[in-house]
Amino acid sequence: MASMATSIFLRTSSHSHSLTKTFDTHFAPSSKVTFFGGAKTRHHPGLRVSSGLIEPDGGKLVELLVNDSERDFKKGEAFSIPRIKLSRIDLEWVHVLSEGWASPLNGFMRESEFLQTLHFNSIRLNDGSLVNMSLPIVLAIDDSQKHRIGDSKKVSLFDSLGNPVAILNNIEIYKHPKEERIARTWGTTAPGLPYVEEAITKAGNWLIGGDLEVIEPIKYHDGLDHFRLSPAELRDEFTKRNADAVFAFQLRNPVHNGHALLMTDTRKRLLDMGYKNPVLLLHPLGGYTKADDVPLDWRMKQHEKVLEDGVLDPETTVVSIFPSPMHYAGPTEVQWHAKARINAGANFYIVGRDPAGMSHPVEKRDLYDADHGKKVLSMAPGLERLNILPFKVAAYDKTQGKMAFFDPSRPQDFVFISGTKMRTLARNKESPPDGFMCPGGWKVLVDYYDSLVVSTNGKVPEAVPA
Repeated sequence: MASMATSIFLRTSSHSHSLTKTFDTHFAPSSKVTFFGGAKTRHHPGLRVSSGLIEPDGGKLVELLVNDSERDFKKGEAFSIPRIKLSRIDLEWVHVLSEGWASPLNGFMRESEFLQTLHFNSIRLNDGSLVNMSLPIVLAIDDSQKHRIGDSKKVSLFDSLGNPVAILNNIEIYKHPKEERIARTWGTTAPGLPYVEEAITKAGNWLIGGDLEVIEPIKYHDGLDHFRLSPAELRDEFTKRNADAVFAFQLRNPVHNGHALLMTDTRKRLLDMGYKNPVLLLHPLGGYTKADDVPLDWRMKQHEKVLEDGVLDPETTVVSIFPSPMHYAGPTEVQWHAKARINAGANFYIVGRDPAGMSHPVEKRDLYDADHGKKVLSMAPGLERLNILPFKVAAYDKTQGKMAFFDPSRPQDFVFISGTKMRTLARNKESPPDGFMCPGGWKVLVDYYDSLVVSTNGKVPEAVPA
């Protein structure tokens, strides 16, 4: 896959600072970041918007949790109406919807929203404005479930343990055009697309949409729930820190010093533009990922070591988990990643080379052009509040013994280390060049692959390019 080069996209917010200045940006970063966790989960019912931060899509943050006083009643109601059992990915989408990441959606998509998303990557609101929506957020059911629902106007959603999770009201059931959905989301119907095989191919032939009432906050009880801050909680944290700009960085890989370089440089440039206190949102993806990606719990351990080793600074960063499942749908998906961070208060978005991409599942090539993600973000409908900045590439500079911005006048001095190469080195217990990643963070990766050896009788799965 393409080497880890990263670019930055920015768009103007309602902030008075002008973003008309242009400046180079870069990939890979030595950045200042901090873990945020431990605070009690706060419940913010209804709709809200935090002043001083970029407005959520549609102007208000749509949160779908029922009030505490209604919780017992809704649980009882859930047992009295037709039920749908949720998969793990379905539950992750309920989580996303419940906290307002997909604002202004108020539930699983009905057909009109589904078709607009599929064909236009956006949804038109009642006032005529557009909001970006590039991925269908839908719930599939099969023929037998459709028959059991009958004429009911609402259904209840249960998790795999039989616990009531939510009620879907004013439902609409419509056909699930799987081939069209896959072709338009991924640009191919080739076999081997991870999310397709996990969540679409064997799913039902019907989709059910409606208004969602989530009975209580979604928890996974995996020791990481305190890192899963909602958009409202993140907005509160940014306000508490007096942030006048928020720049978000999503990743599904371990943090290396190239990432830190980019994040540090981004903050410096924002300060040069006149912002007084830019805050970084380091936002690892925490939903479904493909089998060869480093699991979330190990990535969070690695991020903690990066903080302990002083690569990232808690004073200028909030580290939180983004609950969305991963599609690996390239330029289509990166729009969703950017849109969701707007709802969390971010007005700057850092995006990597070939964002949300993967290798072609059949042919020996990348599935997407490495530059299309950044180009699409700069033109995407409903993302006008992001501005793209030109980027420079970062790589390992052999003359300095550290990650640095690539200098085209001396290409022989630089080494590009892709995510696939990084995973292969760790799997084989080989050390990367000094200065590529902090020692504590690298040890976590090696320990992870050692744990695979134990669990797979000495055979470690080959890294799949991504």
